Amino acid sequence: MLSFGDLCDSLELPTLRYHWQIVLLSLVLCSIIYEASHVISPLLFPKTFQFFKGYTPTNWHVHVVSSVHSVIISVGSILILLDGDLAKDRVFGYSAWAANIYSVSFGYFIWDVIMAIRYIEFQGISMVCHGLAGFVVILLSYRPFINYYGAIFLLYEASTPFLNIHWFLDKLGWTGSKIQLINGILLISVFFFARIVVGFYMSFQLWVEIYAIKELVPTSYIIIYGVANAATSFLNVYWFGLMLKMLQKRFPKKTTEGKRA
Repeated sequence: MLSFGDLCDSLELPTLRYHWQIVLLSLVLCSIIYEASHVISPLLFPKTFQFFKGYTPTNWHVHVVSSVHSVIISVGSILILLDGDLAKDRVFGYSAWAANIYSVSFGYFIWDVIMAIRYIEFQGISMVCHGLAGFVVILLSYRPFINYYGAIFLLYEASTPFLNIHWFLDKLGWTGSKIQLINGILLISVFFFARIVVGFYMSFQLWVEIYAIKELVPTSYIIIYGVANAATSFLNVYWFGLMLKMLQKRFPKKTTEGKRA
């Protein structure tokens, strides 16, 4: 009978055998947080939830899970980038504790893809693509492959708490408030730095290193990660443009008055 370890080897994911428990635990915790939000959130914001209809309450709970994951994984990604031992071999290096961080995110992305497909009519195809890209990038880390540079993709989540806060403020009736303006500025700043500046620079460094040892990297790895990297880079630029337009619509008069003053 084929053991789980043998299955991992046959799929060329040898290190997954040491971390599948974390993946499963993360998936379960995402589901628990999602269900807990169904109970806790309406108690905390009864006036807001009484006006929710259709997909809105579900979307609230999805944002809660997203917020918890993004905070945890943002800290974890920074720790990975600061790992001196892993930095010595940025393409094929392996670190057990770093793989555990990836496993937490892997469990979340499995949950996220399921939810995105289930509610695709509301979330759109871009969220499905985002979830699949995260799924693929982390799956490759169990080969192991780009355990160091994969943290750049996780660092994208640093802007997610601010994005979710902006969404929550809208639903709480604080649209156009000073706190939303401050959060919006932080959102734009963190998003631009983490996803555009650092993301594009580190992606360039990754491909430089891969090219230097291209004979050691399977073509399938290059194609799979290349597509995922290109898709996320395009989405980051697209979403950044949408956020700029969003802020301009929310604060047009205040921005104009501020310039005059």
